[in-house]
Amino acid sequence: MMNPISDNQSPDGIPAATIVIFRHAKNGGPPELLMVTRSRSMSFAGGAAVFPGGRVDQADFDLAAQLESDLPVDEAAHRVAAIRETLEETGLAIGIKGTVNADRARQARKLLLENPAIAPVLEAMDWTLDLNAVLPFSRWFPKNEKLTRVFDTRFYLADVGTGAVDIEVDATENSKLYWITAQGALDAADTGDLTIIYPTRRNLERLAQFDDFAAAEKDCATYPADIICPFLTERDGEQWLCIPDNLGYPIDGEPIDGAMRGN
Repeated sequence: MMNPISDNQSPDGIPAATIVIFRHAKNGGPPELLMVTRSRSMSFAGGAAVFPGGRVDQADFDLAAQLESDLPVDEAAHRVAAIRETLEETGLAIGIKGTVNADRARQARKLLLENPAIAPVLEAMDWTLDLNAVLPFSRWFPKNEKLTRVFDTRFYLADVGTGAVDIEVDATENSKLYWITAQGALDAADTGDLTIIYPTRRNLERLAQFDDFAAAEKDCATYPADIICPFLTERDGEQWLCIPDNLGYPIDGEPIDGAMRGN
């Protein structure tokens, strides 16, 4: 159930980064996306199907400030966090320059789980970051909702091509890790096999439009990742939770009584 909208808007949210990872479907068809089901014990989105990601740590900002990049430090830090969280939660080494294979990715993940900062891992593995490998897709900040914690989350896209990679769930935060098409995830949510929160549903609806990563990349270039702040409006006598209709999303809302949130 959706939490009510508050008149008191918080100017700041917890910075977070999430990444939507594409791979080619084995038998053709729409691309598959990597999703995780969060452990039910987690305070945010417990039991829900989401994309890998998490909060941006101070170490991410510290590393971003040291990188030679044309990106603003704040944006670079979010991309660093997206890359770090993906390695931690899935074992995938994306956005990395250097020798990467399954064994080295496992070794890097082990180091990261021992010390949750990516800078020492990069040094140990002789890797550098490729921040341009993750593309800005959207930014969700539900600052006017009555939530226990409000995340200001930037969503990114990345492509692993054939998807011939090893993945392994981080059992401390998630219970399941799997590849699924965007429409497949929506269908599973409609039958009750998956639980998806409001931003995930809207993003999946948008992602389901893409036949391949190139189409998603073109969409990213068309629609800037402006801040999306859901709002209430009345439609046919019902309260709806909506988003702006000019940001590339094919469906811009749903009745608030059916909208799911993380906390």
